[in-house]
Amino acid sequence: MSMFRKPQPLAALVLRDAPDVVAGLRRALETATDSERPGLERALLVAEDAAARPDEELRGRWVRQRLAAAGHQGPADSVAAIKILRRAEPGLTLLQAVTYAKAAEAAEARV
Repeated sequence: MSMFRKPQPLAALVLRDAPDVVAGLRRALETATDSERPGLERALLVAEDAAARPDEELRGRWVRQRLAAAGHQGPADSVAAIKILRRAEPGLTLLQAVTYAKAAEAAEARV
C-alpha cells in the first residue's frame, strides 16, 4: 500500500431484513390457527410498514441514534454533529458524514 494512495471510502450499506420478515409472516399465516391469526396479521402490517420505509429515513434514524448516544441535541448537520458521527464510525469519510447529516436534518425538517 502506497503512502500516497488515498484510502477508499467505506460504503455505508442499509441492510434491510424487513422483506424477509414479511415473507416469513405470510408463510406463518398460511398455517396459522384461528387464535394465532390476529397477532400474525398485526405483525405483518408492522413489518410491511417497516419494509416500505425509504433508505433515507433509515439513514436519518441511524444518524440521530449516534448523535443521541453521544448526548448531542443540536442540529444533525452542525460541525459538532459531524465530528460525533466520525468518532462513532471511524470508517466514515468526511463527505459521507456530511451527506448523512444533511439528509437527517432535511428529513427531520419534513416531519
